[in-house]
Amino acid sequence: MPQKTQDTPMMQQYQAIKDQYPDAFLFYRIGDFYELFYDDAIKGSQLLELTLTARNKSATDPIPMCGVPHHAAQSYVDILVDQGYKVAICEQMEDPKKAVGMVRREVIQLVTPGTKMAVKIGEAKSNNYLAAVVPQAERYGFAYADLSTGEFKVTVLTNRFTLQNELGALNAREVVVPEELADADAQLIGAGRLLSHGTAAVQAEASYVSQDLTDSLEVEVVAMLMNYLLTTQKRSLAHIQKAVAYAPSEFLEMDQDARANLDILKNSRTGRKGDTLLAVLDKTKTAMGGRLLKQWLDRPLLDLNQITARQNQVQDLLDHYFERSELQERLTKVYDLERLAGRVAYGTVNGRDLIQLQTSLDQIPALQNILATLDDGSFTALLDALDPVQDVANLIRRAIEPEPPISIMDGGVILRGYNAKLDAYRETMANSKQWIAELEASERAATGIHNLRIRFNKVFGYYIEVTKANLSKVPADRYERKQTLTNAERFSTPALKEKESLILEAEAHATGLEYDLFQDIREQVKAQITRLQQLAARVAALDVLQSYAVVAENNHFVRPSMHAGRHDLAIHGGRHPVVELVLGEAQYIPNDVIMDDQTDILLITGPNMSGKSTYMRQLALTVIMAQAGSFVAATDASLPVFDQIFTRIGAADDLANGQSTFMVEMMEAEAALSHATASSLILFDEIGRGTATYDGMALAQAIIEYLHDHVHAKTLFSTHYHELTALADQLAKLQNVHVGAVEENGTLVFLHKMLPGPADKSYGIHVAKLAGLPSSLLNRADAILSTLESDSPSTAPAQPVVQEAEAQLSLFEPEPAVAKPDPLLKKLAKFDLMAATPMDAMNLLYDVQKQLKKR
Repeated sequence: MPQKTQDTPMMQQYQAIKDQYPDAFLFYRIGDFYELFYDDAIKGSQLLELTLTARNKSATDPIPMCGVPHHAAQSYVDILVDQGYKVAICEQMEDPKKAVGMVRREVIQLVTPGTKMAVKIGEAKSNNYLAAVVPQAERYGFAYADLSTGEFKVTVLTNRFTLQNELGALNAREVVVPEELADADAQLIGAGRLLSHGTAAVQAEASYVSQDLTDSLEVEVVAMLMNYLLTTQKRSLAHIQKAVAYAPSEFLEMDQDARANLDILKNSRTGRKGDTLLAVLDKTKTAMGGRLLKQWLDRPLLDLNQITARQNQVQDLLDHYFERSELQERLTKVYDLERLAGRVAYGTVNGRDLIQLQTSLDQIPALQNILATLDDGSFTALLDALDPVQDVANLIRRAIEPEPPISIMDGGVILRGYNAKLDAYRETMANSKQWIAELEASERAATGIHNLRIRFNKVFGYYIEVTKANLSKVPADRYERKQTLTNAERFSTPALKEKESLILEAEAHATGLEYDLFQDIREQVKAQITRLQQLAARVAALDVLQSYAVVAENNHFVRPSMHAGRHDLAIHGGRHPVVELVLGEAQYIPNDVIMDDQTDILLITGPNMSGKSTYMRQLALTVIMAQAGSFVAATDASLPVFDQIFTRIGAADDLANGQSTFMVEMMEAEAALSHATASSLILFDEIGRGTATYDGMALAQAIIEYLHDHVHAKTLFSTHYHELTALADQLAKLQNVHVGAVEENGTLVFLHKMLPGPADKSYGIHVAKLAGLPSSLLNRADAILSTLESDSPSTAPAQPVVQEAEAQLSLFEPEPAVAKPDPLLKKLAKFDLMAATPMDAMNLLYDVQKQLKKR
């Protein structure tokens, strides 16, 4: 609906402000309500389930409107922002009673998905990142910040692949971009995210740019992000730290597919929060510790010294059970120091927040004493840097009531004894209350009205209330009527009026002074924000380390031996930590993973549901845990430091972007083959199954050979193509392993144990039986399988299978042309076994038999 400017000054003012924020819901303050008009009202009433009404209902063209109470507005704002919308908060900037003409109004804040400060219950351990991207030739300036905590990072990315991974890792819901953005970049960056336009203002925001930033593209993207934050928030953001430069290559890199496939922070398959590596490792006691744990798991280390330092600290805590228990008890009393500091800078802190800050700071000396008793020296540096910020704690202890009200506007926040003038006002008010009580008693005695009451409300001030049954006793010469009620009359006296003036004056002065004192205290705390943030970072690290120790002890994890420069790994009794948590330790069957310098690829065969994918994920999670500094689920483990992890696990499509399951599979394979190094870890599960049998087999073999000859990364490659097991005779650094399974009385029993050598068969029909397919169908499938096996060589060499398809695929490099394939083989190659019905298989078998008879 087009918006029309009405003749009234207020609607003209509304329209002028709305024109400045066309893409946001405008919450326009009128009295005690925020009102929405025009299209905002129509759409807002639907999203917020509000009653849609109209302004000027009797007019020819009434204005749609709806509203929310100002005191409850935050919940409505959150609903809109959580759904990806922006909300502009427009406040009355002067007292309507004192305004001359139209009340002046301004937007005081633009709330967006990336700038939301409010934290819901259950989200305290999550960051809310706002990202920014500035494309430049083949590079991307990339920055991100969390407004609620002050974290600020920046980097320069050299390709779209890395940009996609960074955006996916952050889970940023809003990205600030230049107004001119190429369509390809807009499609990539805006996938499921709100794009907001920003402009760089380098000089204006120079205070947020660290001297360490030497790349002009880093400076530009930092300036654009800060300019957006200051423009939308319209206030000081002293808690935002100077941008710190980082490089993704400084950490173990995982693309978005690897993160999704490995269920590190979330499980995209089950949707359950407990089915993740994070759930296994998170025994943190603070919100900031929970956030840091996510960061450590998302960015495991590459530096062996840093990994060893974390391991030493975990071991130190493991060796000191009682000290660790006391440490945990103290950490439970530490509130979210990062976000408390943020609220101080943001100007939204209240008395209860400051008491939480004081309570948190009071725990720091105890933490220092605990760390000082640990005798291994691993915490010396952290202990030396642990500043308790006791000057802030003492200030709050002297100034703020231990149980203050939520509001800082109505008094009762400042502690008695902090300010002499405030105490004097309070003494006046206390004496006045005593005077009122004495006046009430004397008036009862003088009038004989025993139920006479002296009361107060904000409209009429102090008054004497007399029931109508006693009106005859009211002294007309002294009592002045103020209000008539149904059952009573309200009066005042000259003496009461005089005292009322003194009381209200003292209350007004006290309230105003108390508010000013609170603002002064806030400014004193604000001056120490950097110290508070540094303290928060160290307490968060301590919290994550104690969490590692608790999990290691409870789950029988061991310290892995880490080495750089060598390319061998040995895990004995390895377990999948998430699956073990679900099944229980007694039910989970451990497995070894042994890959020495002469083994780059383990080719895994075995039936479906036997545990091949679990085995593969198990290795990846062990690597991530180890390089994040945690102990691992194994009997013992010796691991190299990996630089990247790539996965191709599970079937998924992206039909919205025109990509089939097989296309997604090939794209994930291409990412690994293009970016992996000899120090990477690759997990490929059932590559090639999304196309016809021979095509898929050809692709699978070609990929294996390329990995073996060109990439040299440690690779686990599971397959149902048994013909590929023959590659062990041709590729020196490939070994066959299989998941054991046995038949007992015609029933398949999975051993879930990894054994050397290839599997003897795939047991596909047995798995179908376990799934409950009809027995007549299974018997027919057995018969077809027997016929197919009798008509085919029992062992087909691997190389000829590939030769048919490689010329037309040209997956990696051009190959010489080959002769036209045999028509029968061509027909078989086109047959999609994965998608075929029993009838399709029977028809194919009939055609094959007919062709063979002709020959």
